[in-house]
Amino acid sequence: MRNGFFGFLAIVLVGLAVLGYMSFFVVNPTQQALVLQFGEIRRTAQEPGLYVKIPFIQNVVIIDHRLLDLNMEPKEVIAADKKRLVVDAFARYKISNPVLFYQTVNNVREADLRLSTFLDASLRSELGRALFTDVVRDRRAALMEAIRKDIDRRSNEIGVNVVDVKIRRADLPEANSQAVFRRMQTERQREATEIRAQGEEQARRIKSRADRDATVLVAEAKRDAEKIRGDGDAERNRIFASAYSQDPDFFAFYRSMQAYLTGMGSGGTRMVISPKSDFFRFFQAPEGRPETPAGSAAPAAAASGQ
Repeated sequence: MRNGFFGFLAIVLVGLAVLGYMSFFVVNPTQQALVLQFGEIRRTAQEPGLYVKIPFIQNVVIIDHRLLDLNMEPKEVIAADKKRLVVDAFARYKISNPVLFYQTVNNVREADLRLSTFLDASLRSELGRALFTDVVRDRRAALMEAIRKDIDRRSNEIGVNVVDVKIRRADLPEANSQAVFRRMQTERQREATEIRAQGEEQARRIKSRADRDATVLVAEAKRDAEKIRGDGDAERNRIFASAYSQDPDFFAFYRSMQAYLTGMGSGGTRMVISPKSDFFRFFQAPEGRPETPAGSAAPAAAASGQ
């Protein structure tokens, strides 16, 4: 009897423990919950904490409360200037109304499908009114904000708040990119050829100018040199004339010594000349006036070089 009582008590305690466990549920900071009773939403639990429900009658549906990502496959879009673009975009959203979310799409997968449709339509609409340069450079941030507002307005009907939309990449299709690349390459080659031609023209112009300046400088230098040389010769002759006028005998002696040095140098030259020639007068007398009869004959031989 006693064993039966304790067995019944254990069963009751276990039942109470199970009942207590099924009467409570916990909502984490990254979650929000819906309490359903026979499929009907009775209440929501959007704040983290411990909550109570009726066991066996009510059940709990957990919905993500974090920021969720929506990645879209690259789409081909035609801009306002008829240029084709391959656009790779993504969005971030948050479930703001769990009741409406559960009633319309029920889960995140269905929400992603609906949002992908919204994003595709908004991309085509907004980018179709913009130019190619607006998308890739000038108004990219403004276009993304306009797309975000449009998707956020549409997504309110499924209880979702879109917080961000970004375009990862907006490029021309591969075939168009190759054509643009070849055109750019051709243009750069043409510009390079023009720049080289202009450089060669400038180089020739600079070289011809430098040659002309060099010719002028050399001619002027030769002219100045000749002028200076002429002035020097004139000054030398003046000095010689002045020296000759001061002491004609010494000047004659000096000139004869210079003639001896030049004429009888080590050049292998032979001279056939009379020893009594006036050329050797300083050998005959130191004062240069040898004692010879007046009217003596001039030298009988001339110099010849071998």
